[in-house]
Amino acid sequence: MNRLSPPVVLTMAGSDCSAGAGIQADLKTFTTLGCFGLTALTSVVAETSTLVERVQLLDAAMVEDQVRVLMEGFPLAAAKTGMLGGRSQIAAVVKVWSTLGRGIPLVVDPVMVATSGASLLEADAVDEMTGKLFPLATVLTPNLDEAAALVGRRIESRDEMVLGAEVLVERYGCAVLMKGGHLQGSQVPDLLLEKKQGRLIWFEGERIEGVNTHGTGCTYSAAIAAGLGHGKSLEEAVREGKAFVTQAIAEHFRWGQVQALNHTIRDR
Repeated sequence: MNRLSPPVVLTMAGSDCSAGAGIQADLKTFTTLGCFGLTALTSVVAETSTLVERVQLLDAAMVEDQVRVLMEGFPLAAAKTGMLGGRSQIAAVVKVWSTLGRGIPLVVDPVMVATSGASLLEADAVDEMTGKLFPLATVLTPNLDEAAALVGRRIESRDEMVLGAEVLVERYGCAVLMKGGHLQGSQVPDLLLEKKQGRLIWFEGERIEGVNTHGTGCTYSAAIAAGLGHGKSLEEAVREGKAFVTQAIAEHFRWGQVQALNHTIRDR
């Protein structure tokens, strides 16, 4: 029996041994959303939803080889980056993507700090990420803390989200999805500003209280990459991605103090 092969989507990110974030969360999301997921590992993290104990970056040459072999061997429909960790790891991704990634949608999740507060990006890597990786992106997906660090000022309202998104779009030449989960209030508004159309699109959601949000950024960006891999517009991919991550939060798992998103539900 012949079967249609699903779109192939690549994640270039770190390994979360608790499987709630990183490449593990990305793979679960890709599979649930009907994609075949590939992984290029950048780092290994010893963590749970409540702490990050140790981060070990992989050799940059190994990062480069993984990305190159996969891009030469598979017809990529889309890709995403998550935790890259260090300057040399970012440079490795940029080197291969600049050569082989032309025309492939790339979602860049600028992972800088874990939900637990631990730093996930070396200090000297910021310029490499912003100066060389961001201009390759189809869309950036910063949360408000990451956006504030990139813009250079605090972002605490919807108006400030708009101003911040405009700065980032102008600076990096790609679309920006600014996630409003850190705003106060019962709503979680996300803002998409597209480069070409210059359209501001708000995506609204109800805040779900009492849930550790470890892995939400990974899951959201992976869902967007999956949507783009299926040939959907960026707006549609974001809308479906937000619905997916919201449901993953609402239907979360819990074992005592440890929690995890539920990436397996597709009933929407």
